[in-house]
Amino acid sequence: MKPTESLEDFYKSKSLDLPENYQKGLGHFNIFRSEDCFINGQMTVQYSRRDFYKISLVRGQYRYHYADKSIDVNDWTLLFHNPQVPYTWEMFSDEMSGFFCIFTESFFTEKIKGSLNELPMFAIGGKPAYQLTKDEDAEVAAIFSKMTDELHSDYAFKYDLLRNYVLELVHFALKRQPSEALYKHPDANSRITSVFMELLERQFPIESTSQRFGMRSAADFAEQLSVHVNHLNRAVKTTTGKTTTNLIAERLANEAKALLKHTNWNISEIGYSLGFEEASHFTNFFRKHTQQKPSFFRNV
Repeated sequence: MKPTESLEDFYKSKSLDLPENYQKGLGHFNIFRSEDCFINGQMTVQYSRRDFYKISLVRGQYRYHYADKSIDVNDWTLLFHNPQVPYTWEMFSDEMSGFFCIFTESFFTEKIKGSLNELPMFAIGGKPAYQLTKDEDAEVAAIFSKMTDELHSDYAFKYDLLRNYVLELVHFALKRQPSEALYKHPDANSRITSVFMELLERQFPIESTSQRFGMRSAADFAEQLSVHVNHLNRAVKTTTGKTTTNLIAERLANEAKALLKHTNWNISEIGYSLGFEEASHFTNFFRKHTQQKPSFFRNV
């Protein structure tokens, strides 16, 4: 999987300058017209993780691909993108129009109850697409227009107002039924397995010795997916023929091989980044899954 797209990467990809008040790690908000970000006839957005949220009003014909579903977008649709769930999209229309806003989680810190990821449109496995009528499209466009005006105003509390406008979009969507134009998996087991695999994969690549592999057990994933661990294990076994534990171990072993071959980190650093407290525990794990010691594999 490609590395996470940062805000800096986003602005660079759109040939835009970072706002003058931008400070890395602090709350950030911005809004754009889609047609202003249509670069060089670009018809596809690459599949990647992002470190910011995005809400889009899209018009035309598109297909969005998520970890466990694809969404056909026709005419007017309100879309919500969670940074934890990679996506890509294809454009089938000749022209693009609409709006989108981007914001970091810290933009909402201490301003709303709970996590943004608890909202249905941002939850993993949730419903990100909301089909609109022509009149509803006009209502949503008006909210985005107010956001644009407010962002460029001198009002001292404009960011509080912008947070309210974002929540207005959220509640506008919650009052409507999610789009049904989804390519659904053939059964619940397939869908649960797909989201599990996405959650596993988005923990990689390990890019620094300070980064740690977090979810290492089936129970960790079951808690994140809000399902019983036995239900997750049965779904994964039915779909893949392998246990949840085996799939986690296989992916962990593959990452260990990559780190051994492509970094100069020592064995202890690699083991620690992969969640092992002791180097000996990592060595035992690696030997079990590759029949080789880490040091031997690195030097072959």
